[in-house]
Amino acid sequence: MKKQQFQLPDGVIYLDGNSLGPLPVIATDRVASVMCQEWGQMLITGWNKAGWMNQPSKIGDRIGRLIGAPSGSVIMGDTLSIKVYQALASALRMVPDRKVVLSDSGNFPTDLYMAQGLISSLDQGHSLQIESPEDVAGALSEDIAVLMLTQVDYRTGRLHDMAALTKRAQALGVVVIWDLAHSAGALPVDLAGSNAEFAVGCTYKYLNGGPGAPAFIYVRSDLADQIEPALSGWLGHQAPFAFDLEYRPGVGIERMRVGTPPILQLAVLDAALDLWDDVDVNDLRARSINLTELFICEVEARCPDLTLASPRDPNKRGSQVSFHFSEGYAVMQALISRGVIGDFRAPDIMRFGFTPLYTEVSDVLGAVKILQDIMDRKSWDRPEFKQKSTVT
Repeated sequence: MKKQQFQLPDGVIYLDGNSLGPLPVIATDRVASVMCQEWGQMLITGWNKAGWMNQPSKIGDRIGRLIGAPSGSVIMGDTLSIKVYQALASALRMVPDRKVVLSDSGNFPTDLYMAQGLISSLDQGHSLQIESPEDVAGALSEDIAVLMLTQVDYRTGRLHDMAALTKRAQALGVVVIWDLAHSAGALPVDLAGSNAEFAVGCTYKYLNGGPGAPAFIYVRSDLADQIEPALSGWLGHQAPFAFDLEYRPGVGIERMRVGTPPILQLAVLDAALDLWDDVDVNDLRARSINLTELFICEVEARCPDLTLASPRDPNKRGSQVSFHFSEGYAVMQALISRGVIGDFRAPDIMRFGFTPLYTEVSDVLGAVKILQDIMDRKSWDRPEFKQKSTVT
């Protein structure tokens, strides 16, 4: 438990770390040091003297440890949407005779949007096939080019079996991409063991890298020197400071770099990752299951109008719990007004994230007590709680 190492406001029960992790206390001084001692004193020489240019690969290796990826297979930079585009474009080039991208309705919409945009720009007859999460395995065939899934469903927390689906897909010649946005830092991931070709993920959720923190991309080591980057950015060039007019892909995972790394944001993430140095992800997962099981038990006993949206089996869900309620948005706003922060996902899902680095049993019990009071009194039924904000 590392609750004291996060800046959490007094009187707040934070159950939304699956959307945005809180500020690690250590990050404030780390960023100040990078700003004042490095940028302030070194100016542009910080790219060499402070090692800024190597941060994407250095921090990529730190994240690799949390997702079962070997050293030199993960690189940081850009946004998750960009990394999805890179992975999918490279994957499609690996199977040029196939035209179907298979995904599911539980995938985060941006992944589907990026696939739709890429397919449209390629204009080569590709299509996106979307199935329900339960039907993905049965939809796999030799007609499928790429299987692209988010391991943990962002709405319900449903957990795909990465190893089994990857094995089934690859037996049919399908290239596999996993989005780990709701997995990294929440549960054990074994990318190397699964043999998946690609993975992507963000770092502002369970990894606490801050709003807009850079994303990561993983490429299986045996493929890293073979893939063709669709976004052939300057820093993915083999020799960026040769200033060649023709692109030559960099060595290994370095070729998946695109633009200038966000040094200040990487400093936050690097500091946040310090908190993981002594964490056993298997122990973290055990605590997560205990917390989510307790929450489900208490909510169902105290709030009978809510219906569980997440899988009941804890081994089939991530580190979040969701409930259906027709006025879920208003209930969530009422909760937030009383210091319990979760979030809402259309059309009717109240979503609660559990991060064992700082979530305690007392948080679970306190949140349910307030939720019960709101439901019993129907105090959610007020106009101000039904007024939709830009971000839900």
